[in-house]
Amino acid sequence: MSTGKVTPISGFLEFLPAERLVEQHFLDVIRRTFELHGFASIETRAVEPVERLAGKGGDVDKEIYGITRLGRHADDATESELGLHFDLTVPFARYVVENAGKLAFPFKRYQIQKVWRGERPQEGRYREFTQCDIDVVDVGSLASHFEAELPLVIADAFAQLPIGPFVIQVNNRKIPQGFYEGIGLTDIAGTLRVVDKLDKVGAATVARLLEEAGATPDQAQACLDLAAIKSTDLSFVDEVRALGFSNPTLDEGLAELAAVITAGMAHAPGVLVADLKIARGLDYYTGTVYETQLVGYESWGSFCSGGRYDALASDGRTTYPGVGISIGLSRLLGLLIGKGLVTASRSTPACVLVAVISEDSRPRSLAVATALRRNGIPCDVAPSAAKFGKQIRYAERRGIPYVWFPADEPTGDLSDPADAAPAQDSVKDIRSGEQTPADAETWRPPAGDLAVMIRRN
Repeated sequence: MSTGKVTPISGFLEFLPAERLVEQHFLDVIRRTFELHGFASIETRAVEPVERLAGKGGDVDKEIYGITRLGRHADDATESELGLHFDLTVPFARYVVENAGKLAFPFKRYQIQKVWRGERPQEGRYREFTQCDIDVVDVGSLASHFEAELPLVIADAFAQLPIGPFVIQVNNRKIPQGFYEGIGLTDIAGTLRVVDKLDKVGAATVARLLEEAGATPDQAQACLDLAAIKSTDLSFVDEVRALGFSNPTLDEGLAELAAVITAGMAHAPGVLVADLKIARGLDYYTGTVYETQLVGYESWGSFCSGGRYDALASDGRTTYPGVGISIGLSRLLGLLIGKGLVTASRSTPACVLVAVISEDSRPRSLAVATALRRNGIPCDVAPSAAKFGKQIRYAERRGIPYVWFPADEPTGDLSDPADAAPAQDSVKDIRSGEQTPADAETWRPPAGDLAVMIRRN
């Protein structure tokens, strides 16, 4: 083991115990919600062939971490070039193709894993982070109603988490594609990537970039006019029509987005927002696309995104279209915890510290702890038979609300009530100072103390 100075590595998030309890709570809620909606859990390997990861659009190609054995010989051609997956969609597509004969379609999966991306570390962006994904895939074709159902799953999960108000921004790639075709643009993918930068660089820069790519000033302005349309109801359809351009692809996209917003109005009013500037930079999206922001913290950008893809998963004969959405959990928590917006009520799951009167009586304390744990009460046993005041301070530093004093023969300084052993079991709420007789077989704390409480500050 090295004894030198430890140098932190940027871009790799590590939480302290109380922060980890926040993360675990989020994971538990997300996992439970995914399962309540019928999604089955899978886990894929961390590596994929580099050629599979590369070429998926956006800037991800240059962010892939390659992986090789340190002892690999230069002339060893038997090993493929491998890279750590930068998201969970690409390995999931491979998983579907490899296991198609064993899966029941439409296949609904959730996946919660680490991913790695070699980008410049900054606030809310990491080189290693946790994603929580759901996808639905089918054989040959996928019913469009799934595009409306997936954001409702996310809305359900986030409504149970202490993140404050949020909006899920929804668009359909067919709308800008049809619109751009209608105004005479030909580089649809390039235009989408430029418009997707709107929130980061502003309208003037987007217009300049579009013109540099070959758009006329009128075409660039039309793109900005489309991107400015936003509504929580179906009024966006008329606003697009009012721009005066028509196209079959545009019509199809408007109908599909209207179905998503209609579902949102019924099941998550005000949460799903038709926002026509949302494009998503990855080229494999073909239909509905999603991004999610916290109200009041829009500058943080999106922490949950995804969309419809029709051709990502294919074995050359059969195509498996799908729709998916991914929560960037590390990004969300890094910002929430980093800004002090979400905290845990204590740094340990234990809600009771069982005091130790003397080391000879430690078995008695362990027996009490066993009885409490048997009843589902998380507890810890004092690390030493120190004075009771010191044991109480040990609990206070960890946020443990209760200290349990096992019955034993009186010991210590009987003239000092704080140092005298009790004549029978008792439990002390160290917040109020109230101490009452208690039986480890029947005692239970209030529900609010039993589990760690995760609070929005």
